[in-house]
Amino acid sequence: MGQFAGKVALITGAARGQGRAHAVRLAGEGATIVALDLPAESVLSVGYPLSTQSDLDETARLVTETGARVLPLAVDVRDQGGLDGAVTSALSEFGRIDVVCANAGIAQRPGNAWEITDATWNDVLDVDLTGVWRTLKAVVPSMIERGEGGSIVIIGSSLGIKAQRNLAAYVAAKHGVTGLMKAFALELAPHRIRVNSVNPSSVATDMLLSDKLFRLFRPDLEYPTADDCLDAFRSLNALPVPWAEPEDISAVVSWLASDESRHVTGVALPADAGATIL
Repeated sequence: MGQFAGKVALITGAARGQGRAHAVRLAGEGATIVALDLPAESVLSVGYPLSTQSDLDETARLVTETGARVLPLAVDVRDQGGLDGAVTSALSEFGRIDVVCANAGIAQRPGNAWEITDATWNDVLDVDLTGVWRTLKAVVPSMIERGEGGSIVIIGSSLGIKAQRNLAAYVAAKHGVTGLMKAFALELAPHRIRVNSVNPSSVATDMLLSDKLFRLFRPDLEYPTADDCLDAFRSLNALPVPWAEPEDISAVVSWLASDESRHVTGVALPADAGATIL
């Protein structure tokens, strides 16, 4: 029996990358998983391929392999009705939601702040900031009503603590997430619901390892690869590593979701290889 036995965890952006890793980690520790991600037909101005229904199906398969139950649902965090419906389905199927991991997020096309298109600005803010608010808006009432507390873990970013050139929309959204997390932590503390964020720097997912970002780091090369950008990625961190693996962040999510961190709330935890102290 794992530390989340009998508990239900709802995870957004669960089809691949960090979200998949968080789902598999919590499932391996006994949690039942509600796995949400974008419908396959959704289109955003991100400049890299988005997850698909087959990705979400693979996450469900991996969760099932751990012996855990899973409810995979194609839901866009920009869609309040869809999120409300997903919570209703989860409560009908499993009776409760104990842990929320608001993980869904997108990157922006790199560029000067004054040259960001309306589409890019709106997509990044709608998913990375408003999508977190919509997720919690959908889930929190049932957690309060149950009266047994719970843990909400938001995936923020080191760029929710400090700034970086060429990513103004993302920086703005993630700074907003930090403030939103603290506001929810204050309001939910009387209900024994803890709210924290994990703030990584670079994580090896499709969102990070994209051609657009490689070209930003190595404009001197016609077709730069991840290997060509290792030194550039390392320069963003105090520790001599280019990036974390998704499972590294999942370990922190697990701790914040667990009773081991029962007195921790309102904290933006930099799991960032020292990026925010540079």
